[in-house]
Amino acid sequence: MILEDMDNFLKELGVGFLYAGHEFKIKIDNDFQYIDFLLFNTKYNCYVVLEVKTKKVLANHIGQTLNYMNYIDKYIKEPFHNKTIGVILCKKENKFILEYCSNYKIFTTTFKLNLHNLV
Repeated sequence: MILEDMDNFLKELGVGFLYAGHEFKIKIDNDFQYIDFLLFNTKYNCYVVLEVKTKKVLANHIGQTLNYMNYIDKYIKEPFHNKTIGVILCKKENKFILEYCSNYKIFTTTFKLNLHNLV
């Protein structure tokens, strides 16, 4: 489970990641929604929305992540912070991979993590 080994998980992600919250509660219209993990990256001076999926990434997962990113940009981030980025961690072929998306363009890249039993 990610929460049980948050320190190593953040190290696996790379330099500068800080934990801001798990199941971070936001209100979009009249509905409460929960961001799986909200992180902050000091190197890039931006929030990072991290969504965890136990299946392959679908179009609605990207849309959901983009909505969360837009919310953080509008209501949470400060003017001196860079735009929020989104990361989708998903299970593919019995491995967990990271897939990235951005407000301006959506692109994906994959690499293997040395994490066991994340979800």
